[in-house]
Amino acid sequence: MVASPLAVVFSKLQTLFTSDHASVVSLNLFVALLCACIVIGHLLEENRWMNESITALVIGLCTGVIILWRRGGKSSRLLVFSEDLFFIYLLPPIIYSMLGEFKVKKKQFFRNFITIMMFGAIGTLISCTVISLGATYMFKEMDIGSLDIGDFLAIGAIFPATDSVCTLQVLHQDETPLLYSLVFGEGVVNDATSVVLFNAIQSFDLSDINFRIALKSIGKFFYLFSASTMLGVFVGLASAYIIKTLYFGRHSTDREFALMMLMAYLSYILAELFYLSGILTVFFCGIVMSHYTWHNVTESSRVTTKHTFATLSFVAETFIFLYVGMDALDISTWRVNDRPRTSLMVSSILLALVMAGRAAFVFPLSYLANLSNKSPSENISFREQIIIWWAGLMRGAVSMALAYKQFSRSGQTELRKNAVMITSTITVVLFSTVVFGIMTKPLIRVLLPHPKITTSMLSEASTPKSSTIPFLGSADNSFDDNLGAAHRPSSIRELLATPTHTVHRYWRKFDNAFMLPVFGGRGFVPFVPGSPTERSEHNLLHKESSESDVCNF
Repeated sequence: MVASPLAVVFSKLQTLFTSDHASVVSLNLFVALLCACIVIGHLLEENRWMNESITALVIGLCTGVIILWRRGGKSSRLLVFSEDLFFIYLLPPIIYSMLGEFKVKKKQFFRNFITIMMFGAIGTLISCTVISLGATYMFKEMDIGSLDIGDFLAIGAIFPATDSVCTLQVLHQDETPLLYSLVFGEGVVNDATSVVLFNAIQSFDLSDINFRIALKSIGKFFYLFSASTMLGVFVGLASAYIIKTLYFGRHSTDREFALMMLMAYLSYILAELFYLSGILTVFFCGIVMSHYTWHNVTESSRVTTKHTFATLSFVAETFIFLYVGMDALDISTWRVNDRPRTSLMVSSILLALVMAGRAAFVFPLSYLANLSNKSPSENISFREQIIIWWAGLMRGAVSMALAYKQFSRSGQTELRKNAVMITSTITVVLFSTVVFGIMTKPLIRVLLPHPKITTSMLSEASTPKSSTIPFLGSADNSFDDNLGAAHRPSSIRELLATPTHTVHRYWRKFDNAFMLPVFGGRGFVPFVPGSPTERSEHNLLHKESSESDVCNF
């Protein structure tokens, strides 16, 4: 009687230890593969055709083939894909590092802020409409399964999500500052808009759609967009105020760095808690922290923060592409999808719709942006428009995660229509990343053989303000100081002709009078021995002393 319960207990313990050991084996293999990706990626760094994403995908595919062979064709998986793992742990450092690691001239970024928002928000909505309508028309003629209107709208929200990292690795902002800022900004806002749109679609019952539900969906989208933005701004200002008031750096830079990093992560998980867009929240939180919080911390904390987020982002990106490469050969998903030819046809249609959706907004919105520019040198040329269009053709981890969230449960696909959409998404991600990624470098060299060096770029390059700086953390203010002396518009027509400069001028007045004294920032941090302002204060006194000596001489 006693032996039977003990046997059950020992059996469960043995199963537990076996599963734990299997997990340890899987993690060991993944860590070894990550190390291999880093080493091989370094050796291929100067290669014309390869980049880090393609390297991780290829290694993942090769590893999947070996595992599939060793398991007798049963499965190539080591880990089961988890949407929570991606959205809660892997995506935040990637997004925040885009603000910290990619070096962006903030003056150029905010000068083109309206164009970036047009591409990232309005463009994503246009692309979603094109893809949804195209999928609705094309897939109904195919033997896929019973996709409802919610599935078609979800497809429209999944595939506009871009992965422009490959293009950003090729572009140089000193040579093409306008193009770099547009590709970078559109990539971040695009992903955020796609996630917001996807969440808005999932929050409604679309089985009986009517005009009222359509209006509620649109209202839900704008609510998520604005609430996510305000939450990011609030957390960014809170971090600036706390660090400025308490100034942890005088005692421990470790606490200062930990608080800054945790506040950045807090903005993301708060957004997820309230069913908002974590990407958009952390994006605007990073903008606010770069303008205020960054100037309130010590130099060592700035360097540590930058490299920590860059390292976490690199490991997370490599992990994701490595997993996508291995999951592409998951035999269970392909077995449910008993007609691989159908999946390939769906993938081809989705790629065509992605290209059409990009073209439907890049070229018209570029034309509108050029109409509003005062100087011809600020116009987006046709070749630059082609590069912007091309940069958004590659699909990555966000599309994969949203597809799994819509068409699978705990990484498993039991219905044929779900299996078709999962395998098609994997095919689109693989093809666009590998094929389009390989062609990116040669294409940019053909379209931009000699980067345009304008007079304004040369004048900027001769001043300390134009030095290349990280987006999160800079030696300058986030905006152009020279615009403060801009000509005040004397008519409505002149105001409409220069809206950005006019709004910026009044913003700078408000920022200098109210925001900077409360939340800190460059020039307004109280002098504390050992603080980052001590060096600048010392340099200022030394400069004034030198000027006085020159005058006396």
